[in-house]
Amino acid sequence: MQYVYAAMLLHSAKQELSEANIESVLKSANVEFDIAKVKAMTASLKNINIDDAIAKAAVAAVAAPAASAQAVAEEPKEEKKTEEEAAAGLGALFG
Repeated sequence: MQYVYAAMLLHSAKQELSEANIESVLKSANVEFDIAKVKAMTASLKNINIDDAIAKAAVAAVAAPAASAQAVAEEPKEEKKTEEEAAAGLGALFG
């Protein structure tokens, strides 16, 4: 996560998302890091519009609880059987 945090900090500061800048942020925070992961992070963010990604994530975060609540509200409610119906069902098993 520290790699993502470093990239987000650089983005919010309107700084270039370069390997050197990400390394600098991580070093200044005294975080041990893997240079291969820094390179992978930089490469993966090269063609990403971070502002769009943040906006989509925010919409999804707001929509998920609403969709979940709607799904619960739409679940069919199972009717409870009365004791007589349950007993009749058991009676059928024993003929």
